Amino acid sequence: MSDANDTNSIEAEITEPSRFNEQAAVALVISGALVAVADRRVSPVERDEVIRFIRERGLAPLISDDRLSSMFDELAARLEEPDFANVVIDTLRPVSDLPLSSHLIELSERVAAADEDVHPHEVQAIKLLRLLTLVLPRAKPVGAASTAAKG
Repeated sequence: MSDANDTNSIEAEITEPSRFNEQAAVALVISGALVAVADRRVSPVERDEVIRFIRERGLAPLISDDRLSSMFDELAARLEEPDFANVVIDTLRPVSDLPLSSHLIELSERVAAADEDVHPHEVQAIKLLRLLTLVLPRAKPVGAASTAAKG
C-alpha cells in the first residue's frame, strides 16, 4: 500500500500544466491498464497493444516506447490498489476537454482483445471508461478562470 502523502512520478507529472502531452499519454495508458488488470492477468501483449495503438495514431510522439512501457507497468500496479477508481478519475480529469474519448474506448477494446480472451471484467472496465468519458467534469481553462476573476 502506498502512503497518501507519497506521490509517485506519474501523479506529479499529470498535475503540471506544462506536461500536457504527458497527461494525454497517461490518460491513454491508464485506459489500457485498467482493462489489462480487470481479469487479474496483465499480459505483455496488452502493454504492447497500448504502445502500438498510441504509435499508430501518433497520439504521444514525444514520449518514448520505454516511457510508455514504464507508465503502463506503474499504473497497472497502482490500479490493483483499493482506490483504483480515484486513480482513473484523477488521471482522466485533466484531459477531459480533449477529444480523446473515442481513442480511450478504442484502445481499451483493443487491449481487451489483445490476449484473445475477452473476460467479463474487461467488458465491465470498458463500460466504466465509457461512463467516465461521458460524466467527468470538463477541465476549466486556467486563463479563462483568471480573466473571469478580474472582471
